[in-house]
Order: sequence, then C-alpha cells, then structure tokens
Amino acid sequence: MAGNKDFIEAINQISREKEIDKEVLYSTIENSLLAACKNQFGKADNIKVNINRETGAVAVLAEKTIVEEVLDPTMEITLEEAKKTSRKKLSVGDVVNVEVTPKNFMRISAQKAKQAVVQTIREEERKVIYSQFSTREHEVVTGIVQRYTGKNININLGKADAILPETDQIPGERFRPNDRIKVYVLEVKDTTRGPKITVSRTHKDLVKRLFEEEVTEVSDGTVEIKAIAREAGGRTKMAVYSNNPDVDAVGACVGLNGARVNAIVEELRGEKVDIINWSDDPAVLIENTLSPAKVVSVEVYEEERWARVIVPDYQLSLAIGREGQNARLAARLTGYKIDIKSESQSNDEDEYYYYEENT
Repeated sequence: MAGNKDFIEAINQISREKEIDKEVLYSTIENSLLAACKNQFGKADNIKVNINRETGAVAVLAEKTIVEEVLDPTMEITLEEAKKTSRKKLSVGDVVNVEVTPKNFMRISAQKAKQAVVQTIREEERKVIYSQFSTREHEVVTGIVQRYTGKNININLGKADAILPETDQIPGERFRPNDRIKVYVLEVKDTTRGPKITVSRTHKDLVKRLFEEEVTEVSDGTVEIKAIAREAGGRTKMAVYSNNPDVDAVGACVGLNGARVNAIVEELRGEKVDIINWSDDPAVLIENTLSPAKVVSVEVYEEERWARVIVPDYQLSLAIGREGQNARLAARLTGYKIDIKSESQSNDEDEYYYYEENT
C-alpha cells in the first residue's frame, strides 16, 4: 500500500510528547490491524501485518510455502506464482511473504487501530510516570496545590497528582489553590489507574532534604546530618557533624546572617529549627541537644539509655520548653531517657522532670 508521511510524523510526535518508544506504537497498531484481519482471513495463523517504518505503508502479508501442487491456497503457493512476488532465487520448499492486503482494509481497520493506540498511550504513559516518580521516593519535590478533597489535599507534580493526607499535614497550615509547596515523597504505588503518590509535610526527612538542597556542604557530604527530631509546625532539632575540620557544621547550615536556615524556616511556615553539633559522647550530645538551655552536669547510664541532667534554676523552664517540647525532642534525637532538674532540686529525688524518646 502507498506510504503515509503524515502517519509517520504522527507516530514520531506521539513518541516525543508522551515519551513512548516508537516500536511500542508500531507494534500496537500492527497487532490491532492483525486482529481486524480475522474478519477477512478467518483464523489463518500465517497472516501478519507490516508497517514500513520509513514510508508508513501498511501491508497484510501471508506466509506461504512453495509447493509443486497447491492443496491449501491459504498456506501454499506454486513456484510460478511465488516468483511474481519476489526477485530472490526461489525453489520448492522455500517460504515467501505474499501481500494480500484488501482494498478497503485501512478504512475498515482505522477505528480499531485508533482505539488500540489510545489504550497503549494510556498504559505507556502510566508506566513512564510511575518509572519517573518511583525513583523519587524519599525525595523532596515541588508541587502546586490543586484542591482539598475532604481533609486531604491534591498536589499537582507536573505529569502526576499526589495526595497529601490530613495526617501528613502540618497542624494549622492552610493552602490556597495554585500555592507552590515542597513535599516529601513517602510512597509511589503502581495502580491500574496510574501511579498513586503519597506525600508528606510532617516527615522529619523533609527537613533533611531541604538542607541538602539549600546547603552545599550538606549535599556534597562535607557536613553530615546525623540525627533529626521533629514536631512538625513547632520545632525541629538537628544534629550535624563536619567531616572537614576547617568547616563549621552549624555555621554552614545556618548560613550568612541566618540566610540558609531562614529559607527553610520560611518553607516550613515558621517552624523553628535548632541546629546543634553532633558528638559521639552521649553526655556532650545531650547537653548540646538541650540548647538553648545551659547545662550544669549530665550523668549518663549507657546500658539503660538514661541520663540525669542538672540545669541552673533560671534555665529549668527553658530546658524543658513549652509543654516539655525542648526536652522531649532532645530525648527523641539522642535516644536517651532524660531526667531534668534544677540545681536547687538536685538533692530531691522526687523533683525530676522525666522525658523519653516516645513521649
């Protein structure tokens, strides 16, 4: 059949725009046309459809064996007839492809081919999108708020939508349609309706990934984020360590005049971020983590994962924090149960304020 340059260009355009392999499209069309052939040729297993990748010409071919006497015209052909279809040197027993394209074949088959291509495009798009986003699990992506669905939020990520569940929203944080926000990709599932992407604004690794984006020393490994404890919307504590003695880990994360940490605080809508130095010595780490409070002494019982902390009287409320938040985050970050008391209470065993990781 005659070539079709428009058809070739359409395939190329779909391939480019949808990021689908051209061979997948060609094979889909050939298979759909082959199915249409059943109406013309019955269940003949020797029929195939071929699309010329350069011209777009479509041909229905019957694979036939050359015989001296034809007993089954659908499967056999004489040597004389076979020579009319090929310039190759042929002999009895050879197999040749004979074009048997019906005159009205493309008109009859066009709708069926279109339906098959549309279905294939949907399936391949789903695969491409899933492939792109499955590699971005546990990363931060930027999305645009679309709408609230109940208490969940639909976020557009470009080629796919994500769900921000109520449980992963920062308390008190409200968005309007078209607001641009950064979210942490919790999970990407492949479903028949396309990838299901679940994102979070409360996960502690959202803070980690934001620092990796904002702070060069973190992204290149010079500064290492050792631990994070977070109460989303309230406060985050992050312990950092420098692998280069000439680089101040806390200073690198804070930035000049606080520019780096402030950019992250702004993204988190005002959530406070405390950055402290990591130490392998648990006593030092606990003291650092209770910052901004000053500490008089720390007794550590490593086997029990428990620490007793004494602070100046005037620092007790600061060490504990509003509703115990500062001490609670310190316990969560260090993994130690922490008992805190003031100097004037230090001899009173009943006056400890007790905090542990899961409180």
